[in-house]
Amino acid sequence: MPHRPTPRRRQFVLAGLTAAAGWPGSGALAQTRPADFPSRPIRVIVTFAAGSATDIMTRHLASHMSQTLGQNVIVENRVGAAGVIGAELVMRAPPDGYTIAMSAVSAMSIATAIRGTAMPYDNLRDFTHIGRACTSTNIIVVHPSIPAKTLPELIAYSKTVSGGVRYASGGHGGSNHLAGELIALRTGAQFLHVPYSNQGQAVSDVVAGHVPMLIYTVAVLPHVKSGRLRAIAVTSEDRQRQLPDVPTAIEQGVPGIVANSWFGLFGPAQMPEPIRDRLYGALREALAQADIQNKLIDTGLQPAPLAAADFRTFIEKDTNTWREVARAAGIKPE
Repeated sequence: MPHRPTPRRRQFVLAGLTAAAGWPGSGALAQTRPADFPSRPIRVIVTFAAGSATDIMTRHLASHMSQTLGQNVIVENRVGAAGVIGAELVMRAPPDGYTIAMSAVSAMSIATAIRGTAMPYDNLRDFTHIGRACTSTNIIVVHPSIPAKTLPELIAYSKTVSGGVRYASGGHGGSNHLAGELIALRTGAQFLHVPYSNQGQAVSDVVAGHVPMLIYTVAVLPHVKSGRLRAIAVTSEDRQRQLPDVPTAIEQGVPGIVANSWFGLFGPAQMPEPIRDRLYGALREALAQADIQNKLIDTGLQPAPLAAADFRTFIEKDTNTWREVARAAGIKPE
């Protein structure tokens, strides 16, 4: 793999180019001066497709962040490799705060956990962790033909089924796949993963009873409310507003089952702390707006801001969890 300059070396190279061009104090490095930030529009690279949950969330937040920062916050989608392509683009940008990423668990924690040194970046070393924005829980649902009504009952039932209870997800190595593997690792449940290339088809097949179980987002709520699927548990720390009657796994006496998706802002490494904190302040203020909160919750997202230091610690712990799960399940990159 081609050599990639370390963040410190990249900073020296940029400084050398500026001096060589006879522009002392100008160029990208000058734009990192906190007193001047921001003096032009900020580009937020969404590492997933237009219309995705990450994209919709970012556009809600960007509008209010523009007001707070006094500059336009422009959303741009860069898609590919479960978010890795967009994250790598931002990693290589100048650390001046004008190119940042809204990324997620798949591109940061899970990809690193599964691919390890094959990744084009280190999720802790190569980024400035600006702040977490939101989380999104998974819901464990089953077809009504399954006799289990609680998570302990589902775990017990799985041990009576030859080959284990099959569960659908939107693809190998995704957050929903790993959530099932986490439950199996922590409880000894016997589950068999059935990957789909299309999440919509996975949902349809579980509703039709072709596959008995699914771990997915609040997008399955209409099927739960209609009785076509039965909600067993949510994998968050607390119950969700959209599903107040569905207990968490922890409430049901199954500890260690927290499997949330999450979304947050990242910049290139070596971003000055005042610029980082200015961006996080704008993010936090946007998340505090009641109208934005309602829009996010309606789409299955829970505002959950974390500042830089806590966000970095959270990512380190999250990566270690998924690395443990991937190793135990023998999950390899495809």
